[in-house]
Amino acid sequence: MAVDLTPRQSKKAYGGEGGAYYEWCPADLPMLGVASIGAAKLSLAAGGLSLPSYSDSAKVAYVLQGKGTCGIVLPEATKEKVVGVKEGDALALPFGVVTWWHNAPDATAELIVLFLGDTSKGHKAGQFTNFQLTGASGIFTGFSTEFVGRAWDLTQEDAAKLVSSQPASGIVKLGAGQKLPSPSEEDRKGVALNCLEAPLDVDIKNGGRVVVLNTQNLPLVKEVGLGADLVRIDAHSMCSPGFSCDSAYQVTYIVRGSGRVQVVGPDGKRVLETRVEGGNLFIVPRFHVVSKIADASGLEWFSIITTPNPIFSHLAGKTSVWKAISSEVLEASFNTTPEMEKLFRSKRLDSEIFFAPN
Repeated sequence: MAVDLTPRQSKKAYGGEGGAYYEWCPADLPMLGVASIGAAKLSLAAGGLSLPSYSDSAKVAYVLQGKGTCGIVLPEATKEKVVGVKEGDALALPFGVVTWWHNAPDATAELIVLFLGDTSKGHKAGQFTNFQLTGASGIFTGFSTEFVGRAWDLTQEDAAKLVSSQPASGIVKLGAGQKLPSPSEEDRKGVALNCLEAPLDVDIKNGGRVVVLNTQNLPLVKEVGLGADLVRIDAHSMCSPGFSCDSAYQVTYIVRGSGRVQVVGPDGKRVLETRVEGGNLFIVPRFHVVSKIADASGLEWFSIITTPNPIFSHLAGKTSVWKAISSEVLEASFNTTPEMEKLFRSKRLDSEIFFAPN
């Protein structure tokens, strides 16, 4: 039975004065469950703090808006990394990492962070499960005061005070005067990469630009086991039809702009034809061919691919597989004339994977 590929917006899961946590669920976007992919967004108001937590899934985080601070505690680390983050930053978060996120009290914009990751080892296929260390639903609240007291060498009275002092759940807003540690440039090294400032892997005039996250520019990507990229195409430009030829799923979040998307399945049928806009998330199944055309506003998207070193084949442009196939085979395959074969092969000789409007 065909799976619904329609792009979806996220829904609020919880939150309050300090901000909110949004997620996409397999019930609304079935491909999440099929691909075992999780997707969520964190939005923090000025002064908002997302309390320390860990997840059942390895993730890539991408800062969609604003700037703030992220605390990262790697497994068995003796000290946290305090990283300043801003729009365009990508961070790889392996299994076992504890993180907290904070938006400055004087911030003029919300800090919004996108999370995409692999849930194949998680509690629920297609949905993250986050474990809060503190707060009303935190680990402390589940243990008795006896266990808390014994574990942290506290009296029963002090243990009770510690547990009962955490009324909020997940996200809080810090009071005036409450300070958090300052970010360190040293802590940022090897942890975060700004995709808006990084060297471009593809740059086509009036066409588009690509930055690819890999083990060279963001070493923790290897531990996460996911590839990722930021793609920006200009007004009315087209992204060449292509497919992942190593059985990977491609999960795409539209950052801004709008455009049209078509996806074709293995039986030659179009399985998706739709418009997308900022905030939409959709998944391209394995081996399916996808292409996008931007509206006048252009189109920008952030994607993860379920392998750290994805391999793509394109069906148009100078790297098209058709350019490599012999003219005799191409002519026979299309059941066409030599003249039409020559016309077909003569096009897009200089174009890469993005095609500017004529």
